[in-house]
Amino acid sequence: MTEVIKRLKAIVGDRFVSAEPEERYLYSMDQGTMPPAEPDMVVMPGSTEEVSEIMRLANEYQVPVVPMGGGLVLSGLTRALKGGMILDMKRMNRITEVNPKSRYAVVEGGTSQGMLQAYLKKHHPELKHSMPDAPPIATLAGNVCIHGSGHLSVLGGFHSDMLTGMEVVLPTGEIVRTGSCSVSADWFGKAPLPDLSGLFMGWSGTTGIVTRLGIKLFPNYRHNDLLIFVTEDPRDMPDVIARLTSTQVAEDMTPWMTPKPEWARGFMHINIAYGAHSKEELTFKRNLLQISVKDYIDNKSGGFLPMPPPQKGRFMQLPSPDLARFADVRKGGGFEYVGAIMAIEHFPEAYQAGVRIAEKHDVSYSMGARIVGAGHAMMFFYAYAFNRADPEDMARAQHALEETNSAALDMGGIPWKAELPAQQKIIEKMAPETFALMNRIRHTLDPNHIMNPGNWERA
Repeated sequence: MTEVIKRLKAIVGDRFVSAEPEERYLYSMDQGTMPPAEPDMVVMPGSTEEVSEIMRLANEYQVPVVPMGGGLVLSGLTRALKGGMILDMKRMNRITEVNPKSRYAVVEGGTSQGMLQAYLKKHHPELKHSMPDAPPIATLAGNVCIHGSGHLSVLGGFHSDMLTGMEVVLPTGEIVRTGSCSVSADWFGKAPLPDLSGLFMGWSGTTGIVTRLGIKLFPNYRHNDLLIFVTEDPRDMPDVIARLTSTQVAEDMTPWMTPKPEWARGFMHINIAYGAHSKEELTFKRNLLQISVKDYIDNKSGGFLPMPPPQKGRFMQLPSPDLARFADVRKGGGFEYVGAIMAIEHFPEAYQAGVRIAEKHDVSYSMGARIVGAGHAMMFFYAYAFNRADPEDMARAQHALEETNSAALDMGGIPWKAELPAQQKIIEKMAPETFALMNRIRHTLDPNHIMNPGNWERA
């Protein structure tokens, strides 16, 4: 490895390569339950050309490469399972273009959610992008590549649906573009070309390294408000969600269920965020939402939670701080969740499975969902906090996560950003021809099998 490190320093500079034990330890894990796996080195490129040179070098020596954005995936996808190098993208954080008329932005692969949010607020206050409920250091590229969602997902779908194009360094070092930017200077969208972006989304960094991407922007309304609908019966939720999304005025809808505080125990809450250019438009949209669930209000099986404007502020923060608060509930720095993508009609059984699993394993839990599209799907999450300094507490959370993954698959869902055990469960259920095609594509792109090896492979 000495020669590899020497040549890496020649590519990116001495300051941006390290094989010291401190860095190797820090880059060996994330905040989730997966065990550490130390890399042999860490490298931080500053340009697409440097990423390309690094990949050619890695191929020459057949050194594994694990791309990393914010390192917040929680499911251990950026661990160096076979050693090699962690390729940390944080130096590549420039915002290279904002198109206010066609409403898209072009950013480098290490640009964080918080950076773009702050940039738009300062230079284009009339625009916003969809923020996930992750810490602001989470990267846009990482979230798009894992099919993430955010506070505009009722409008725009998954964040991968909001992608307009990519620049990617292949495992062999070649630089390719997908979408309109492969033909034109404009990054307006993926149509009408073959959508090659799918080769790099949902693959857990096993097919290439995203060095630039275009994402859709949306109007940043002057007036914003929030409604919270409440019901006790989880069986009502699919119909309530379908009625609310049918109005097509909400930007975000996030059901949540938690045993604490005590006043929330046993109730299904749905936060519904919406915005408008004027107060009149805002009132019109609020009326549409309220009328859509009038039947539930009339028969007293549901209603809107009265909430003074000052109390709404907590629920309208972007990103929401509530999951971060919950992550520290057991102290000790441990937090992980299963976010299963599934159809809306599975909400009742998803909720009941979560309560049953949490009680069985005696773990602190919070459950919720994010509605994606006009009710086309949801990301139902089961969050478990644990104390990393308490091995028994950590083992309970891990067992709960594994059982939750199985329950999600049994009810027709698919675990999101799956950790290794969940990947194995998905592969077992996947059509064999589909998995065989994945392997053929991967071998074509990565003939030396150096990209994040150990992921999406049979155990």
